[in-house]
Amino acid sequence: MKKIVLLTLVGIFLFSCKKSDTQKKVELKYPTTKKVDTVTNYFGTDVKDPYRWLEDDMSDETAAWVGEQNKVTFDYLANIPYREALKNRLETLWNYEKMGAPFKEGDYTYFYKNNGLQNQYVLYRFKGEDEPEVFLDPNTFSEDGTTSLGGLSFSKDGNTVAYAISEGGSDWRKIIIMDALSKEIKEDTIIDVKFSGMSWKKNEGIFYSSYEKPKGSELSAKTDQHRLFYHKLGTKQVEDNIIFGEKEKRRYVGGGVTEDGKYLIISASVSTSGNELYFKDLSDVNSEIKPIILGFDNDTNVLDHQNGYFFMQTNLDAPNKRVVKVAVENPDAKNWEDVIPETENVLNVSTASGYIFAKYMVDAVSKVKQYDFNGKLIRDIELPGVGTAGGFGGKVDAEIIYYSFTNYINPGSIYSFVPKTGESKLYKKPEIDFNADNFESQQVFYTSKDGTKIPMIISYKKGTELDGKNPTILYAYGGFNISLTPSFSIANAVWMEQGGIYAVPNLRGGGEYGKAWHNAGTKLQKQNVFDDFIAAAEYLIENKYTSSDYLAIRGGSNGGLLVGATMTQRPELMKVALPAVGVMDMLRYHTFTAGAGWAYDYGTADDSKEMFDYLKGYSPVHNVKEGVEYPATMVTTGDHDDRVVPAHSFKFAAELQAKQAGSNPTLIRIETNAGHGAGTPVSKTIEQYADIFGFTLYNMGYKELPSKTKVKG
Repeated sequence: MKKIVLLTLVGIFLFSCKKSDTQKKVELKYPTTKKVDTVTNYFGTDVKDPYRWLEDDMSDETAAWVGEQNKVTFDYLANIPYREALKNRLETLWNYEKMGAPFKEGDYTYFYKNNGLQNQYVLYRFKGEDEPEVFLDPNTFSEDGTTSLGGLSFSKDGNTVAYAISEGGSDWRKIIIMDALSKEIKEDTIIDVKFSGMSWKKNEGIFYSSYEKPKGSELSAKTDQHRLFYHKLGTKQVEDNIIFGEKEKRRYVGGGVTEDGKYLIISASVSTSGNELYFKDLSDVNSEIKPIILGFDNDTNVLDHQNGYFFMQTNLDAPNKRVVKVAVENPDAKNWEDVIPETENVLNVSTASGYIFAKYMVDAVSKVKQYDFNGKLIRDIELPGVGTAGGFGGKVDAEIIYYSFTNYINPGSIYSFVPKTGESKLYKKPEIDFNADNFESQQVFYTSKDGTKIPMIISYKKGTELDGKNPTILYAYGGFNISLTPSFSIANAVWMEQGGIYAVPNLRGGGEYGKAWHNAGTKLQKQNVFDDFIAAAEYLIENKYTSSDYLAIRGGSNGGLLVGATMTQRPELMKVALPAVGVMDMLRYHTFTAGAGWAYDYGTADDSKEMFDYLKGYSPVHNVKEGVEYPATMVTTGDHDDRVVPAHSFKFAAELQAKQAGSNPTLIRIETNAGHGAGTPVSKTIEQYADIFGFTLYNMGYKELPSKTKVKG
């Protein structure tokens, strides 16, 4: 690809600390947000909820409020002199070919590719030595690029495909079934599907999951009873059989067929942690559904079936996970045999080519080992560097499989791997106008409030002077057993190009050190997560990476809660706060969509007075105080977010605007026709990051893009 010049710059330099004392202050007149006398009593305590009317996402009044807030926000952002320059650089750097690992279905090899700035990835295919052809182009699904591909699954022979689409970022999906050879739609669209995979029974039909359509708004009304359906090709959706969940009330139910087609495996959960496991013999139409393990005190999934044995990954009696096998005839947990025992490092497993690939996290960094199904170590797989390896999955007859490798300063590359020999080769390296050699990532360990050691990876341009004046984004998540491992981001690359520091701590509540690490950040221990985040900020300040005047904190979803709680507990610690699609009302989160399923991590205000008091003690909406100077804040959300409903962000922004004591702006940027984040068009993503970075720098006092000068202040 041609070399691209960064804006009009001759080079990339560190941020200047030259700030304008006379920088133009934009006069902000926030929309009037009415207050309604709404009160709920919890265990004898009355809690006012004056902005509850904003929970009605379908009302004209809420829509008008959204429009008024966006006008104030975008008028403010329009005054940032380098907003367009940031957008241009983001577009320039984003504009390179991105490609996914190939996979085989029937006679064709498929792969995803984005030419650069396409809103959605396109699915291509080829046969033999033929030139690739477009198979599915989600960019044609809607004019504005907001309808995305939400998953697909091929029949056993590869001749039929079921694919799901999401409209406007919603979690609700539609499933379309198409003849993969002729690309003709075969039958009516399956509608009202949510939180679902698609798994084929041979070439005959698919299993999928959904809820009954809720009464009221489908974007915010509670969805509580998930059900697994079977759709036989050539029949109407109303004829689909309920396989599981009609009598049993479970919030999350999924079904998948083993690769040999013999068994349907059913996973059922009441929350985001812990699941029951069942199986059904598909060779017998009248076979009963039988349990493998009941109860919700463990996470277990079936990897494969071979010769009458289920092979499973589990954290039962193994917080860091292990691989076990058990005879199908007697699958009780007391009969489980270790194939790959638990170690001190967290395990995640995939299978391909008749092997098991054990991907370990060692201080959030990948190590990979290859085993056979008897648990014999075949080899340690040498990775290209220190970072995150993904993939190592495929069908049992695959002779070549693929994996990806990335870290915070290296864009993801794809490698081919031959399981029989261990030969690994670079398959696809992106051609991007970003020189990783000019940047570095280092892992440090700092001490949290209670003495716990927390890892953090800090990335920045080589030669950065640690003088306390480097604009820094501190990003984290800290929940739901989710691990933040090193990965490249085009947006963060632009931030670092300018001399910015990007720091990611691995907080408790995540999965980096197994189930115990997760549990240490849940329910009545949730404050540990906020303490870990605060300690990360203090470490960066004490070691002069940055200072409070140059620190921004950022996080999304559960990470948005993290930002909201941290900025209300320690408002003086940071200059800018960037909570995205956050869970901000901890007393009512469980009353919306599938929010009740998050109770394992949070608990609910209905559980007990102790749990109510604890939640109220950190709930961002309930802890904005009159007369406090909060950091410059830009809340971001999507009007179609049906995961964390936008009312969370609406109410938090309203509280901030009503009570902010200082002159720092408190804005909310509401993306229209957008959801929780998945499937967001590239064009919208670029605009969002230009606004986020522009808002951040502007409120740190910069009157021009700091990379325009070498001068240190």
